[in-house]
Amino acid sequence: QVQLVESGGGLMQTGGSLRLSCAASGRTFSGYHMGWFRQAPEKEREFVAGINWISGRTDYADSVKGRFTISKNNAKNTLYLQMNNLNREDTAVYYCAASINYPIRAGAASWGQGTQVTVFS
Repeated sequence: QVQLVESGGGLMQTGGSLRLSCAASGRTFSGYHMGWFRQAPEKEREFVAGINWISGRTDYADSVKGRFTISKNNAKNTLYLQMNNLNREDTAVYYCAASINYPIRAGAASWGQGTQVTVFS
């Protein structure tokens, strides 16, 4: 099973940018599809973005389309989420996820510990 460790969260002003990273270990990314989910206070965990590890095809939640970009570095076994034009509704704990199934928005088998993103105005 793959182990996932997120980094890059923090505090950011409205309109700013952050980049999250997710490093995988324990097993190569090969064969897994990857994605990001988030959970805001008192809300359920929701899908943010996903990427097919083989084709590179991407999938986004409507709320982040045009602002967030998911990407990967196969050689480094690292997943990224570039978040631009942040707003307060983006405040949440962001989780990296892996699944053998695509699209990952349907669910994931492996999760990171999460990284907090807080957007203030």
